[in-house]
Amino acid sequence: QVQLVESGGGWVQPGGSRTLSCDTSGFTFSSYAMSWYRQAPGKGREFVAYINGPSTTTTYGRSVEGRFTIARDNRDDPLYLQMDSLKPEDTAVYSCQRTFPGVMYDGQGTQVTVSS
Repeated sequence: QVQLVESGGGWVQPGGSRTLSCDTSGFTFSSYAMSWYRQAPGKGREFVAYINGPSTTTTYGRSVEGRFTIARDNRDDPLYLQMDSLKPEDTAVYSCQRTFPGVMYDGQGTQVTVSS
């Protein structure tokens, strides 16, 4: 079955960097567009980044554009989110999503906490 497992979360100081990974199984990774979302405490789910199958198109949420980079390795299946210049307002649970085509699947998420 389809599985998405995020890793790489943790605590980081403001201005620091962190790389999240999303390991996938149960589908042909290179055939699907993938996304990252996040949800902060007490807030709704927020779109973070999108990448299509061949990595020719990426899109970012306004609050992270210029600081975060989404990437994928279609040989080994992981999806990545490189987060730089982190701010306290980036604190959230980050989850990956198999976005398109067909049924969307979401991982359980990994917590990122940005504080001094």
